[in-house]
Amino acid sequence: MAARPPAPEPLELVRQFVNTRDVESGADELADARATEAWLVAHGLLDDAVRLEPADQRRVVELREALRALLLANNGVPLDPHVVEVLNSVAERSPLHASFDVTGTIGVTGRSAGVDGALGQLISIMLQAVADDTWPRLKVCPDDECLWAFYDHSRNRSGQWCVMAVCGNRNKARSYRERQRAAH
Repeated sequence: MAARPPAPEPLELVRQFVNTRDVESGADELADARATEAWLVAHGLLDDAVRLEPADQRRVVELREALRALLLANNGVPLDPHVVEVLNSVAERSPLHASFDVTGTIGVTGRSAGVDGALGQLISIMLQAVADDTWPRLKVCPDDECLWAFYDHSRNRSGQWCVMAVCGNRNKARSYRERQRAAH
């Protein structure tokens, strides 16, 4: 998938996490517990000594898909109440720790080990993005064939498609064909 520039750090990690499943190709970097474990370790979210069980992998994937739905909501799609339940469940299990740095800036991080700590780290990045107002710019392409997470770099935050030349044009063509059918 051709893409826009990345999200600012550390929000880019959340974007990459959501994009571990490529809807178009069917590829899934979190296909099983070992693959999920490897991805979390490679991205600094999990200690390499931790071994995930299949139930852990399912929780990680459930969060990924809830975040995809949340990012669709950032793009104007109504949010399913079940998604809120999933997000709240993850937040409850992921204890967060607030601390200040030498400049007096407060930061929030996940403080437990294992999958709860890894998911807590993602939640803490989301909290930081809300605080610095970058969160509304992280969106998911509403094209059902795509659903790719992207960061909206447009000045007025109006970007809708991950790549206008691909998904935007595909949807414009689809709308045109539908209008033509309705007219006949």
